Amino acid sequence: MPYGRHTDSHPPIRGGRRRTRALAAAGLLVTLLATGACGASSDGDDQGALNSAADQKAAAPAGVGAGSKDAEKSGAGTSSAPKPGPAVAVHVIRTATLGIEVKSVPKAVAAARATTEGAGGLVAEENTERVDDTHEVSHLVLRVPQDVYAEVLRDLAGTGKLLSRTSNAKDVTGQVVDVESRIATQRASVSRVRDLMDKAEKLTDVVTLEGELSSRQADLESLLAQQKSLKDRTTLATITLELNEPEGEANDAGDEDTGFLDALGGGWDAFVTVLRWITVAIGATAPFLAAAAVLVLLWRLLRGRLPRRRTAAPGRATEPAEAPPAP
Repeated sequence: MPYGRHTDSHPPIRGGRRRTRALAAAGLLVTLLATGACGASSDGDDQGALNSAADQKAAAPAGVGAGSKDAEKSGAGTSSAPKPGPAVAVHVIRTATLGIEVKSVPKAVAAARATTEGAGGLVAEENTERVDDTHEVSHLVLRVPQDVYAEVLRDLAGTGKLLSRTSNAKDVTGQVVDVESRIATQRASVSRVRDLMDKAEKLTDVVTLEGELSSRQADLESLLAQQKSLKDRTTLATITLELNEPEGEANDAGDEDTGFLDALGGGWDAFVTVLRWITVAIGATAPFLAAAAVLVLLWRLLRGRLPRRRTAAPGRATEPAEAPPAP
């Protein structure tokens, strides 16, 4: 009997072990599934983080990224001193204004144009006019590359008598980096909206996404315009040039350099001027002189006829009266 009892109790022990193993296998399967799901979620998060990091890296300049990596490497070491990273590209807007007195404005304008174009720049604006019919003034706006800005400014200042000079330099590096980062973010946003539009099935969703896409594209175009303006102003410096001639310079030069030829030329000019005025006076008085001559001629004709009539009348009156005959 003891043996039989032992025999009867053995099968339940094996069944319990099987159930235990089955439960353990099921728990292991659930654990693996949960781990896989967590791993997939973690991979998705890591991928999103990598994408975000890639966007930020594309938005930031190359120098900034290299500087961050060097900073991390230097921070990892405890005993070594931090190594300076490469210099970040500096973006500066440079402007200047020059007021110069020159002997000849046309010649100075031609020289300024040649200097600017020779340095790889351009004349953005030109306005020349004559004041009081005695001297000329000119207003020029020149655009020159940043690397030759100082040289061109020095050459222009030496073309005449410098009357005024102002210069300004504005650092816009932070603004340039910010605009580039916002452009990268906005492009990624536009791309995501387009992906959603490709997957959208409902008409309401498509209409909503189209409105959102239009708004984001408008913001992107505005940022691109800002980037273009900043690039133009940081690539080319602006120089405003004011040229003018001194008043009465011609008269002063004539007084200083008076000679025989100058006197002869002045006398000839005076003779021509007097002759011109005489001709003008004759032309102006010619009608009156002609009328006066006609009147004088008529008066003389009438005067020549009047005495003849007067002398003829008394002769006729005395002819009938004859002397009485002598007694």
